[in-house]
Formats: sequence, structure tokens, C-alpha cells
Amino acid sequence: MKNYSSAIRSFLLCLFITSQPSFAGAKELQQPPKAAEIVVEETICDTTIADPFRYMENLENPVVKEWFRGQATYAQSMLQRIAGREELIEKMQEFDQRKKEKVYNLTISESNRYFYLKRSPSDETGKLFYRNGFKGKEHLLFDPETYASKPEIRYSIGKIAPSDDGETIVFSVAANGSENATLLIMDVTTAELYPEKIERCRFASPSWLPDGSGFLYNRMRSGEVRSMDVQMDSKIYLHTIGTSPVSDREIFSRATNPDLRTRKEDIPGMYYDKDSGYLFAFVHNVDQRMTVYYAPADSLRSSSIPWKPLFMPEDNVYDFEITDNDLYILTPQDAPNFKVIRTSLHEPDIRHAQTVIAETPDAVLTGFSLTSEGIYYSLSRNGVQAEVYRKDFNGEHHERLKLPFAAGTAAVSTRGFRFKDVWVLAAGWANDYKRYRYDADRKRFIKETLSSTARYPEYDDLVVEELMIPSHDGVKVPISLIYKKGLKKDGTNPLLFYGYGAYGNAITPFFSPAFLLWTYHGGIFAVAHVRGGGELGDQWHKDGMKTTKSNTWLDLISLAEYSIRQGYSSPEHIAVNSASAGGILVGRAMTQRPELFAAVIPQVGAMNPLRGENTPNGPVNAPEFGTVNNPRECRALITMDPYLNIRKGIDYPAALITAGINDPRVIAWQPAKFAARLQAATTSGKPVLFLTDYQAGHGMGNTKTKQFETLADVLSFAFWQTGQEDFQPSSTTK
Repeated sequence: MKNYSSAIRSFLLCLFITSQPSFAGAKELQQPPKAAEIVVEETICDTTIADPFRYMENLENPVVKEWFRGQATYAQSMLQRIAGREELIEKMQEFDQRKKEKVYNLTISESNRYFYLKRSPSDETGKLFYRNGFKGKEHLLFDPETYASKPEIRYSIGKIAPSDDGETIVFSVAANGSENATLLIMDVTTAELYPEKIERCRFASPSWLPDGSGFLYNRMRSGEVRSMDVQMDSKIYLHTIGTSPVSDREIFSRATNPDLRTRKEDIPGMYYDKDSGYLFAFVHNVDQRMTVYYAPADSLRSSSIPWKPLFMPEDNVYDFEITDNDLYILTPQDAPNFKVIRTSLHEPDIRHAQTVIAETPDAVLTGFSLTSEGIYYSLSRNGVQAEVYRKDFNGEHHERLKLPFAAGTAAVSTRGFRFKDVWVLAAGWANDYKRYRYDADRKRFIKETLSSTARYPEYDDLVVEELMIPSHDGVKVPISLIYKKGLKKDGTNPLLFYGYGAYGNAITPFFSPAFLLWTYHGGIFAVAHVRGGGELGDQWHKDGMKTTKSNTWLDLISLAEYSIRQGYSSPEHIAVNSASAGGILVGRAMTQRPELFAAVIPQVGAMNPLRGENTPNGPVNAPEFGTVNNPRECRALITMDPYLNIRKGIDYPAALITAGINDPRVIAWQPAKFAARLQAATTSGKPVLFLTDYQAGHGMGNTKTKQFETLADVLSFAFWQTGQEDFQPSSTTK
């Protein structure tokens, strides 16, 4: 249940010199086209807004198209001139060659069939495989590289959902990072596809009927991906295997259930649970507080389903798991670091539920899973130290499990309350992801990592500092500093900040050999665990959203000031990078304190949040950022808007701003408007590059080569602008 409920929510988701960086080679290039300023004025929540680039919101305007293309051509030319960029890509490719195979998106059916995506060094995207049990023989089911009819179209596999018996599987494919997914259905034994294809399935999250005859899924409306209506009023359908999707029955929607608490922008989902005999209907947006209805599963055969409310937002339920009789609930109610409570599934009484796992005052309960012999759960201290525990269903004993290594991140998974199986996926800043099965009888971990192992001696001497630094209001904010042993704190080190600060998502320690190339070349990688994330619990999230959003960028500013005071770096050597909602974080840090940073790199960033509700994915995000329809939240949107806070005549840092033309989450005109206004306003003479990728979206589904090139752009641009001698541009295009 937990994996299902989080699936849809995830859609709605690093030689010292002191000289100033030069802009060598720019004069030989044709300058990028300038954008005309055509001011549109309007009054929003008692504030007059002057918007000089409103016309860019029409992406079909020929003038806008020409400007996008010209900017992309210029940005690509400049990035390709940066010395060291190609060497970064070559090193990433060499790292990739060290692993014979990389396995991800693992799903285990009730019949113990392992389904997963696997990518070898020769593959651009993952292929779909299965095996019977961990040690079973591997079988290839589907290769997306052979699916496309045109070479310029690259498909990737997204969601995979096998039936309980593992005999049939439904999976999604999408082209060029668009996330505009099509569901394909396959007979696992023959590896043959059924004739029907179901389009418009970005939020599908299929849930199988127990007999494998069909599945429930979400389908969006027809229409162009940039249409304001395309994401509205999506519906749950029941598909029967081997039939045309045209005949699929509509099960749950605002039309079929007008009496339920749903809005047109909400995303419905459904799960069939055969153990309890219930259907669960979810109403999703980015609000982590769940809205769930349930009904007897056999009512699926009736013309109408008698839905009853299970959870409403005011119940403060963030996640749940079920047995045949009990309901286990993850909640921050009177427990900001979260607790788990239990009540009857058939007659739930949340207010009088029994506490099963109490709140830990100095650690956040990040997740829990049920097995046949107990409950397993994970804690995180300051977002960077992971612990895993086991507890009997009826006992008070909590046993801490000794992990195979000191992990910064640990995720627990099981096959449900009827099985003993439990796994832990663990990683750290300098430790690659490894998957272990826990043997409860012998109290030991057994390595069951499907991916190949690899050595990275380049990072054997990494130093990791985990610090708590006072922010603007005295609140201590965690920062992770990763760098080579022997680094001198003389203020000349290139330092790259990475942060996010939204949706309650925590940046826990992750291992990325490619990102760590920043440290390999002498830099400090700094992860800012700012408010708005979930590193320090539910309140940490609430203190960085809507009207408190300013804490996110003020936290980053405080951490940058600390790194300067302590000699880790200095303003001319500091770059900041984030993506998506993190565009607010880095964009506002730059516009408020431009003198603190040498370079700012927002990737597919939400740079004009005041206009967010005028984008297809904007209304569903209002619970996180606010709405213009609420005066206080509207004023907060103006305050958090990086685009609106750009001022003319300021020496702004250099900037690399990116967009994906197929992006369904942050429409391309948001970063475009920010880039145009920054180019017109800055007086520093530093480059402001705007790069649109015409074969990508928000980053999901990118090919391996595109991932390498994108990260190399970020790292090389940051090294260039922070004065790294080996990354200064050449005078000729490569």
C-alpha cells in the first residue's frame, strides 16, 4: 500500500586560484538574441506586477520559438568551449564501464518473481527483465531501444506492475522525457505484447485484480501536453486484458462520485487489496496529508460503489499499511518526528488508536514496513545518519539492527504482512547503494544486490563533515560537506552548494561517482538541508512552505556566509545548483544576495511561481506553494518568485538556466522568462546562458548519454565561473 500511495505523489516530484573567471572566447561567437520587453501590468492581491516577458508564455509564438533556439545554440556553443567538460564526460563513461550492469525499479511479485530494469554499459536506457527468485535465470522481456520507429525518438520504461502470480505485467513507456506514458501489457511466459495500448497514462499506477484478468489505472484527458485542461479531471478505469481500452469502465472520478471531496486538479488513484477485501481510492495532490476512501472489493461488480471516507486531510495521515484486520498509520499528529499508530481496519478510530512506534525526540521516523513476524522501521538523525529497527507486533521490545556499514540512507522494503521477507537498501556519501536481505532468525544481513559492484579508489580519501549551523533566526540547519582529505581552508576552494527545500523531501546521503567529480577536481560538495525539506521532521517542512518559504533561501544564505567565515571558500568561488522546485531556493538566494555567489545553476526550475497556477501542473501544487486566491499566500508567492525579484542594474552572478521543451512539471517558459529578465538586468558582464533541451522533459527518462552531458554542463560551468584553471573556455569551438 505504501509503495502505491507514494508512487503518484512522486510525480507531483555535486588547482585553486583566486583570479576572476574570464569570458574568453565569447567575442568570437554570435551573441544570443535579445528578448524584447513588452510590459504587461496587472494588480494581484493589492500589488501591481509589471511583467516584461509575459508574451513568452505562448510557446507557439514564432518570435518566442526563434529566441529559444538562438539561446540554445549560443549556450551549447559556450558550454562546449569549456576546457575539461569533455574530460568529465569521459570520466563518467569510464565509471559506467566499471559496472557490468546496473539494476533499478525492482518489483517482486507475490509469486516471488523479480521484475526490474537493467542497464549495461552499452545501453542508453534500462531494459525490462525478470527472474524466478533472486538466484533465478534472467530473461529479457522488453528493450525500449527497439520500440521507436524513428531514430530521434527515444523511449524509456517507467512504472512496472506485475500481476500477483507474475504471469502478466503492465509497464509504461514514454518518449523523449515527456512522461506522456503509454501502458503496454505483456504475457511474461511468451514475452509477447497484448494488442491493446493505453495512452495518456502519466499517473497510471496500475493495481491488479487478484485473478489477473485486469487492472485499475488512472488515465488523463486527451489534449496537448501544454493545455491547462490536460491534467484536470483524470479518471480511474478498469481494463480487462485482451480488450480495447475504448470499452474500459470508468470506476472513480468527479463525474461518477460528485459527492466526494475531490477537485478537478486532484489526481485519483485506486488499489485493490485482496487480503482485506477492500478497494482503496486515493485523491492525490502534493499535500502529504492523505485523502482516502474505501469500499468492499466485491462492490466493483456493482453499478455503483458505496465509498466511505477512511482518511481526510484533517486526520493528518501521511502513510499507512494494512493487514486483514488492522490499520497501521504514519502520522505527525502530536509527534513532529512521526509515530506509528494502530486501529481497526473495519471500524477505524484514529483518535483513540494505539501507539505502536512512539516518536523519537532526536530522530525522524522515515518509514515502516510489515512482515509476518514484526514491524521494521527506519530513523534518520539530522537527515544524514540512518538506523533500522525491528519490533514485535505485540511486544514492547525495539531491536536496533546492526547495518553492514554506517549508512546515511536506509530504506526498508517487504512483501507484506503475510511474508517474512525484509530488505534494506543502504548508501552513504562515499558508499555505493547495496541491498541486503535480513535474516531475523540468525540476526544477520545477507547481501542481495542485483547490480554489479565496482570500486572507486578516486574517493577513498573523502572527508565528510556533518554540521549544524545557525540560520538567520538562530535555528540550526544541517549542512553536509564532502571534500578530499588535506584540503586547506584558505578561502580559495571551489564550493558547490546543492539543495532543494520543498515537499518535505529530505536529501539524505546518496552515492554518485559522477557528481563526486566535483571533489575529484579539488572542490567542496556542500549539501544544504534547508527548511522546506523533511530532514528534521514535519515541522521542518512546514517552516519552509507557503508563507514561511523565505526560510529556504535564507537558510542557504546563512550556510554560504558560514562557509566564507570558516575559510572553506569565498564568494568568487561559490556556485549553487538545484532543480525543479529548488529553482526557488537558488533563484531567490541569488536575487537577495547576488554578491555571495559566483554562479547559479537552476535546472528546469520553477522560476515564476506566481504564475504557476497558469500552467498545467500548477494547480495541483498549490498546497505546497500557495494560491493567488488567498491574499496572504499570494503575497508570499510574490516574495518567493525569483523572476519578479530581479532588479535592473545589479551585478548578478553568472547563470546557467535550463529547460526541457517536453517538461510536464515545470513548463519551459518559467525558466525562459527568468533567463530573459536576468540577461536584461545584470551589469556584471558575466554570462547568462539559457539552454533548452528539445529531446527531454523534466529529466525523467533521459538517456545515459544525456545524463552525463547534463551533469558535465553543470560541473564544468560551475568550475569555470568559480575560477578553476583547468575549466576556462577555449577560443575555438570544439
